[in-house]
Amino acid sequence: MPVTVVVGGQFGSEGKGKVAHFLAREMRAAAVIRVGGPNSGHTAVNSRNEAIIFQQLPTAALLPNVLCVVPAGGYLDPQRLLHEIRSVELPRERLIIDPWAVVIEDADRDRERLVGLREAIGSTLSGTGRALQRRIGRVGGVRFAKDERSIASYVSPAVPILRKLLDRKERVLIEGTQGFGLSILHGLDYPHATSRDTTAANFVAEAGLSPLDVDDVVLVIRAFPIRVGGNSGDLPGEIDWDVVTRESGSPVGVVEYTSVTRAVRRVARFSPDVVRSAIAVNNPTKLALNHLDYVDYAAGQVNRPTPRVGLFVRQVSSSIGRPIDYFGFGPATVVPSYEAEMRQLA
Repeated sequence: MPVTVVVGGQFGSEGKGKVAHFLAREMRAAAVIRVGGPNSGHTAVNSRNEAIIFQQLPTAALLPNVLCVVPAGGYLDPQRLLHEIRSVELPRERLIIDPWAVVIEDADRDRERLVGLREAIGSTLSGTGRALQRRIGRVGGVRFAKDERSIASYVSPAVPILRKLLDRKERVLIEGTQGFGLSILHGLDYPHATSRDTTAANFVAEAGLSPLDVDDVVLVIRAFPIRVGGNSGDLPGEIDWDVVTRESGSPVGVVEYTSVTRAVRRVARFSPDVVRSAIAVNNPTKLALNHLDYVDYAAGQVNRPTPRVGLFVRQVSSSIGRPIDYFGFGPATVVPSYEAEMRQLA
């Protein structure tokens, strides 16, 4: 069945939102499902070349005629969600929120702050983890989307609608969240993990679909992996942004801030270990490699591989045992790999 899952292969912020936006457009997806909660931000560039950060909606909200879905496995900040709906003028008929998505309470954010999650593991303190904890506690008091009046006009069972699309062989895309290295089940640095599993299999379950529906898994990685600032866990080969700026040849300083908390991200050289583990668990059909403009600033100016990028891509591909299918340059550009051009650069 025609389901594509976009999943992160490192520690988040690999550029999944940009890749999901690109694939939804290229595949003419009928629907895109945004799993997870507001603890991660996905960025895409609109038609006016403005970078838009989404914490709740899929980045395909910027495209025409794509149905946006928040599934039963989603976690909602209604105020944030309504802000995003207004900011992109998303029509009511283009958004479905499953009745069993969980609403995050102010008390969830307060609790995460009081127990010191930011200091302990670098949490964004969005309340997502605490809401999930309350849900699996099963002691009552959980508020679901069906109970939230402010979003009532968007609430409808998602699975029957998705199943109808799949029965018509229309493409459905699942926009995964965070990265494999942050998985509570499979991450390599527990307890420095997020509150949930971050693999393709779990995203399919949260969306309410079957593994038999999936014919495409796209693993997204980045040239220089990052982690959020603070005590967020091990980051092999850690460097600083001055090194990235200098080696890329950028005329201006290169630095990244987290989409949600606006803190400076930690950054490191590419390490294959976590990516090889992500490949073993997710068994992707395709790989996308982003932030190649950090390898060579000149490549980002033309959105094509330069000799320096070509060498880097070959090294990455060799180290993880898989070819790279998509290249990412800058905040907006994703292009298929140029096999002939790469051979010329070899």
